[in-house]
Amino acid sequence: MATMDPSAPGARPLLNRRLTEFGTTIFAEMSALAARTGSINLGQGFPDTDGPDSVREAAVRALRDGRGNQYPPGPGVPELREAITQHQQRFHGIALDPDTDVLVTAGATEAIAASLLALVEPGDEVIALEPYYDSYAACIALAGGQRVPVTLHPRDGSYHLDLDELRDAVTPRTRLLLLNTPHNPTGTVLTREELTAIAELAVERDLLVITDEVYEHLVFDGEHIPLAGLPGMRERTVTISSAGKTFSFTGWKVGWLTGTPELVTAVRSAKQFLTYVSAGPFQYAVAEALHLPDSYFQELRDDLRAKRDLLSAGLADVGFTVYRPAGTYFVTTDIRPLGEEDGFAFCRSLPERCQVVAIPNAVFYDHRTEGAPFVRFAFCKRQDVLEEAVARLKRLA
Repeated sequence: MATMDPSAPGARPLLNRRLTEFGTTIFAEMSALAARTGSINLGQGFPDTDGPDSVREAAVRALRDGRGNQYPPGPGVPELREAITQHQQRFHGIALDPDTDVLVTAGATEAIAASLLALVEPGDEVIALEPYYDSYAACIALAGGQRVPVTLHPRDGSYHLDLDELRDAVTPRTRLLLLNTPHNPTGTVLTREELTAIAELAVERDLLVITDEVYEHLVFDGEHIPLAGLPGMRERTVTISSAGKTFSFTGWKVGWLTGTPELVTAVRSAKQFLTYVSAGPFQYAVAEALHLPDSYFQELRDDLRAKRDLLSAGLADVGFTVYRPAGTYFVTTDIRPLGEEDGFAFCRSLPERCQVVAIPNAVFYDHRTEGAPFVRFAFCKRQDVLEEAVARLKRLA
């Protein structure tokens, strides 16, 4: 009986060629290194404490009551879709129909994948802000699109978008802009002026836009402005968010996207062949979470702002150049003042040197040299953990 031997001369590789540039993610590599060395993991962006007890108990209650233990409705349970529309109205003044304008997904990652698979055809160009969350590149590739990075540049203690570079990147083949604000990994929060210019460009060139807004409640400086609320953008924008970052239940993988009925229907056509449905009981819990009082969201911001300041100050004391983020829960640093230039080598040696794990920003770039000396640390950890991490990193000084 013949067998398929991928190592045989001329044999076709097993992996789809669109994914050949993507190996094991840096997050898996560095988290494994953290476990092996007993290091503090400031690499992967997940909290080390659970979210509100009331939300966790809502999930337990749903499980016990038999709500969501079988397949939930494809678009998401009605209670969650209604809660999402109320959230968008409450915080952003955006009116939505829960029956036609909302789709619940397996986290924001699936929402991004489904949106790109639905809206992008082979050969279409997709502009993404660089550095970018690593799944963007893989999902664009799976859709057959061509990735066109527009680089955010570090300057004066933060990262900035050059609107002229963005405009110059648009060609007749551009189908879609993929934006992320607040931006991971740089912590940039696009301003109203920047978003207005982006909206005008999208309307002028008739572009679709996907906006990843999972850090919408983690803005410390400035304000979060949904692009879909700007003139001419509702009919061309898919807005994505999730419960993981806002409520500290990243393992539940409850995300959602909103848009016009036409956009949501298009994305649902792809999403139904991915997970179909997921996280049934957790959907009911997230519906309750979205109704938490304003004080919850303010306290979350205040807590993370204090942790941002603690870690940023500690990293600066060690000798890093620190780019203090306006949002998210990541801080980017430049390692060159420490006599280092290669972020990969630095991050792979850091666990042995200091028992701390970070992520090299170069993995988020097409232009690897642009990101080579930059390293990202997560501050969504307990205060005592951050203090211990800073103490360990002082060995570098």
